[in-house]
Amino acid sequence: MTETREAMVKRMRMRSMRRGIKEMDLILSAYADAHLDHMADAELALYDDLLAENDHDIYAWIGGQIVAPEKYTALIAEITAGAHGITRPT
Repeated sequence: MTETREAMVKRMRMRSMRRGIKEMDLILSAYADAHLDHMADAELALYDDLLAENDHDIYAWIGGQIVAPEKYTALIAEITAGAHGITRPT
């Protein structure tokens, strides 16, 4: 049985706000609320892959401490643009 788009978005929204560290809850839930409904299927698949990554790695990618894997570069840049003040004080 394949997952409907509506179910996938709902699942990803929930996974975005229930992470391992609070900072990632804040960053990814804000991003999900702003973008998931308008993403193309390929973008949703990439975001779903990102959600399977370790929170500490994602946080380091967003904060610029570690270079993100190439497949996530554009997505991490977009998430980072909305995360100022959370990853580091403004």
